[in-house]
Amino acid sequence: MSHLIDLAPISKEIWSSKYSFAGPNTPPETTIEQSWDRIAATLVQAEPKNLQTTIERDFRSALQDYKFLPAGRFQAGAGTGRGVTLFNCFVMGTIEDSMTGIYAALSDAALTMQQGGGVGMDFSTIRPKGAPVKSLGSDASGPLSFMANWHTMCETIQSAGSRRGAMMGVLRCDHPDIDDFITAKQKAGSLTNFNLSVAVTDPFIKAVDADGDWDLVFDGKVYRTVKARDLWDKIMSATYDWAEPGVIFIDRVNTLNPLSYCETIAASNPCGEQKLPPYGACNLGSLNLTAFVDNPFSDQAVLNTAQLAQVAQTATHMLDAVIDVSNFPLPQQADEARSKRRIGIGVTGLADTFLMLGLRYGSEASCVAVREWMSVIRSAAITKSAAMAKEKGSFPTFGPAYLETAYFKSLPPDLQDVIRENGLRNGQHLSIAPTGTISLVANNISSSIEPVFAFEYTRKVREDDSSFREEQVSDYAYRLFKHIHGSDASLPDHFVTAQDIEPAAHLNIQAAVQPFVDASISKTINVPEDTPFDVFQNIYRDAYERGLKGCTTYRPSPTRGSVLSVEPTTPQAEDAPAETGEGPDAELTLQTLEPLPRPTALHGTTYKLKMPTSDHAHYVTINDHVVDGVQRPYEIFIATKDARNGSLLAALTRMISAVWRRAGDISFVAEELQQIADAEGGQWIDGRYVPSFAAAIGKIIEDHSA
Repeated sequence: MSHLIDLAPISKEIWSSKYSFAGPNTPPETTIEQSWDRIAATLVQAEPKNLQTTIERDFRSALQDYKFLPAGRFQAGAGTGRGVTLFNCFVMGTIEDSMTGIYAALSDAALTMQQGGGVGMDFSTIRPKGAPVKSLGSDASGPLSFMANWHTMCETIQSAGSRRGAMMGVLRCDHPDIDDFITAKQKAGSLTNFNLSVAVTDPFIKAVDADGDWDLVFDGKVYRTVKARDLWDKIMSATYDWAEPGVIFIDRVNTLNPLSYCETIAASNPCGEQKLPPYGACNLGSLNLTAFVDNPFSDQAVLNTAQLAQVAQTATHMLDAVIDVSNFPLPQQADEARSKRRIGIGVTGLADTFLMLGLRYGSEASCVAVREWMSVIRSAAITKSAAMAKEKGSFPTFGPAYLETAYFKSLPPDLQDVIRENGLRNGQHLSIAPTGTISLVANNISSSIEPVFAFEYTRKVREDDSSFREEQVSDYAYRLFKHIHGSDASLPDHFVTAQDIEPAAHLNIQAAVQPFVDASISKTINVPEDTPFDVFQNIYRDAYERGLKGCTTYRPSPTRGSVLSVEPTTPQAEDAPAETGEGPDAELTLQTLEPLPRPTALHGTTYKLKMPTSDHAHYVTINDHVVDGVQRPYEIFIATKDARNGSLLAALTRMISAVWRRAGDISFVAEELQQIADAEGGQWIDGRYVPSFAAAIGKIIEDHSA
């Protein structure tokens, strides 16, 4: 970043832990500049040999000073030789409504997540609970029961050493199991690896407005008829109390899709910025708007749109190259990516840029400014894409039908002319991702198009000797202002955080950006806890009326609590910053509690567990501790003569004990364990089917805690 300000310690730590590379025969990267060299050198492999030197220099220049930030998956994997995909997320194929089709889809998702990709699925194609399965003479268990298999698979992939998995589950608003879907995550530990969204149709919104009836249908059969407004209120009530499910306006997504003539979209990636067809992939990178501000915090402050356009063109070229250099977990994903060559250029640091230019987030002036910047980026991306099409050819599914889409007809005449003349290299161009981690690396700029959450907070960091130290973390624009005007300078009135603005300000910004984004936007509208329900649900109706493709809110509530705290002395997570999601990097970091001290003596109970697959019994001991007059588990040990898996047993019990000593509601531990199934099948114990040894431990914990 060109502004003279020291790089935040948190930025160095996150880069080092997530994105720096050291291979068996490769010296470890010691600076982020070396990572930029690696990324540029990888991307240029897609270019003709005689042009690589010049193009690599352009790519490297765009990365310098954090001007362009490729998505985290690419930063971590490019040029490493690892068998990973460089795409952050995928939407999986249509799930066939048969046992073979469902488990084939589950296998595809597992293979994709194994390579590091997050996944989104539409479960609307699975018949509802209670529907007849004629070939077996039985009743179907419904999509929610199969989603539990995806949840368990995600846990398995994660436990095998991958980063935290991310999944999106979507169900249409007319599916007969929509009620169960709406409340699916309200039980502790249930489907915690999923984000959930309801695919809301235009006819449903009209039925809500008319207070009309709404049929819940599968395969042409009406299973139930409900009042549309009652169903809408259920969705809104769940979101009000639990922050899920989100809402996707699925008909608008398809109507405004530039590729609507050759695909139908039914699902989204985990964070919502890419609504994709079956096997579609997220190919993302973000322009750091703060890097283009000249003379920040002065009367001459301005965003350099000429430089922004230049880097946006280079970013278009770079993301197009990703398609040619990346691995794909499945051949269908490679075919889909190469046939349409989607890219997703986004922005980040928007709120900090407003601060640097003297604009209040969500004001009319800020909306005018961001519309200008997004117009510049869209024009640069399409112009570059057309130039590449002239040189290398258009994406394979481009044709006359593209020129008839609602999206094409909405473009300015000059862009329509350049597309008609040259074609297009890329089927989509803009997408606004959450950019949580990559924004932290870029000197802790504000994320994506979100407001600044807090200007300062205290972060607790665990040292190698298990001791702790505290470090102050502060927003980039805040530190830059203090650097320029002095540490004692008072903040101007336009310095606002998420706690200072109304939900309407969020909608103003998202609505200003959306017309320029041919994909979608990942955006969370933070809502104060005391917001009345009728005001809250109007946010979603306003989002629909203002042309958005979806809406997600977060309201702290007694049922969920608050994810982040703005108290300056509140400790954050031990080893990671608080961040909003970025595909499978979506690691919302909760406050970490100090472990409860262990008394010299604890009382407990030992349970004998005999699995049919072992000649020896396992003795499970759970010791209890009294906290505020309530007895609760404190630690667990497992003793056995069976020498197999000794280290795994030790790891399991130590992790469970660590959770018990820190967490509040610990009921999820038993629930999570009981959802684990062995690949070779479970066992019958005392007349009850137990899907795995871990599940048996979970049952003991549940019974002990009852």
